[in-house]
Amino acid sequence: MHKSVLLEECIKNLTLQDNSVIVDCTLGFAGHSSEILKQIPNGKLYAFDQDSYAVATSKKRLEEIASNYEIIETNFVHLKEELQKRNVESVDGFLFDLGVSSPQLDEDMRGFSFHKDAKLDMRMNPNQALSAYEVVNQYSYEDLTRIFYTYGEEKYGSSIAKAIIKKRPIKTTLELTEIIKLNVPEKYRREKHPARKVFQAIRIEVNDELNVFEKALKDALELLSVNGRICVITFHSLEDRICKKIMKEVSSIPDTLKKLPVIPEELQSKYKIIGTFHPTIKEVEENNRARSAKLRVIERIKR
Repeated sequence: MHKSVLLEECIKNLTLQDNSVIVDCTLGFAGHSSEILKQIPNGKLYAFDQDSYAVATSKKRLEEIASNYEIIETNFVHLKEELQKRNVESVDGFLFDLGVSSPQLDEDMRGFSFHKDAKLDMRMNPNQALSAYEVVNQYSYEDLTRIFYTYGEEKYGSSIAKAIIKKRPIKTTLELTEIIKLNVPEKYRREKHPARKVFQAIRIEVNDELNVFEKALKDALELLSVNGRICVITFHSLEDRICKKIMKEVSSIPDTLKKLPVIPEELQSKYKIIGTFHPTIKEVEENNRARSAKLRVIERIKR
């Protein structure tokens, strides 16, 4: 069963009112959305997901709570234009939960897991053309090395890429896992699962996750109402770095202005950082997938 990470902290930090307009950019299996919907009886929830199985499952769950929601079946990179189509110009809260949901990891057919044998896939949107199979079997040595270093921070990326090219075609997750294991030092294999970083890198490449997130976060900041908040849950340093950088940029004033005795109103920052939150020891014990999660919260303080 999928457990939503940092659920209580998200609900508390979204400061929900009964008439809030909230966007859950990562509906998944409606863990966060269910709790949000319960607290906005006169508001509206818009929820994005590109996975048709997640959409169908969540619809049933949300229907049992209320009807003041709409699921938008597309990637959240399109949030600005989709909300504009619905004449939504101001939003009281956004939530991004950037983890891969448990059912996606657990479903053998999806090819996200290095523990289970499946076709190389890893598409969040099962209808898109690019899958892990194309990345593994068609990318050049240079491109494989680049994504392993950049998206996986994998120090043995070069030797893994060479071995992949030698062993092509590679059709399944366990074939790929075995190749990775054989091309890293034995000590490294003992520390953590050696396929973890490479699988992460391929998944990010297949779904263009970092570029998609950066665009969507900037669009969300633009649409946020005064006193509205954005909650972002990240699970690895690459996403967290992007999130931290963007939030710092929009909530800071240039160094040149800091020397002024009075900073003019129009030059003051429009946002303030509320804080960074981590799962409790208890939550990590109950849900191992929470161990690397981090929640960052920002609020709009003026137009």
